[in-house]
Amino acid sequence: MIKIQKGLRYVVKNYQLYILMTLVMAWFIVFRYVPIYGLQMAFMEYNPVKGFSGSKWVGFDQFIKLFRGIFFLPALRNTLVISFYSLIVGFPFPIILALLLNTLKDSFFKKSVQTVSYAPHFISTVVIVGMLKLFLSPSTGFISRILDIVSGIQINFFGVASWFPHVYVWSGVWQSTGWSAVIYFAALAGINPELHEAATVDGASRLRRIWHIDLPGILPTTIILLIMSSANIVNVGFEKAFLMQTPLNLTTSEIISTYAYKVGLIQAQYSFSAAVGFFNSFVTFILLMIINAVSRKLTETALW
Repeated sequence: MIKIQKGLRYVVKNYQLYILMTLVMAWFIVFRYVPIYGLQMAFMEYNPVKGFSGSKWVGFDQFIKLFRGIFFLPALRNTLVISFYSLIVGFPFPIILALLLNTLKDSFFKKSVQTVSYAPHFISTVVIVGMLKLFLSPSTGFISRILDIVSGIQINFFGVASWFPHVYVWSGVWQSTGWSAVIYFAALAGINPELHEAATVDGASRLRRIWHIDLPGILPTTIILLIMSSANIVNVGFEKAFLMQTPLNLTTSEIISTYAYKVGLIQAQYSFSAAVGFFNSFVTFILLMIINAVSRKLTETALW
């Protein structure tokens, strides 16, 4: 009883914080937990008129249809290729940028580079794709013009299927590197400066200080972010891939989310679309559990 009274007094004293937390919790409940009820659609032949209670229960038929579909395996392959490519290429860049800027003494230049590097994060995906199409246009794009002048070769980046993963991934690196580096800036700020001072007195070079002080200092943060990134391997962004698709690059640009949109929503196969979403969530959950367990065993750092 005494503990309950203390808890109530604490809540009353900090009611502003709980009001703010209530808004966040309401958002999660409405947009994250309430939709879980709709997962049963993946096991039905859902009819919007009949609703959940009147629709026919078909068990795993939608999943069998998904796995037997002739376009599922190519879409899954493209999703995995783009995801691993993005992870391998994009993950080190924020770390490198944060380490390089952390060694600079000129605060004005450092802040300028930070501002310029994370500004693309605030550009919408639609605008980003529009910029890419303008810059990479074989007739009017300045990047294509430069390649034409230097090598005499004109490349239709959106018309050649093999170029799609490269354009998708490297444009994502450009857009997200600066923003992702902010987390590493915060981790580097938490490193005791006396360690650098002692290493400097001992004659350690800047590179050695980065290797033996900065990198170990941000290692827990790096591992946590790597776990979270690895868990989303099958969840490639729908909007950007869909906007970048053309009939000429469809063999490499068709991913699971765009496949689900075309088959499940445009063709009004809602149950099939729900099955695809359930498959993505299930694979993400399994990957997160496995990667977290491996990380905890090897590095003693994990999400839980």
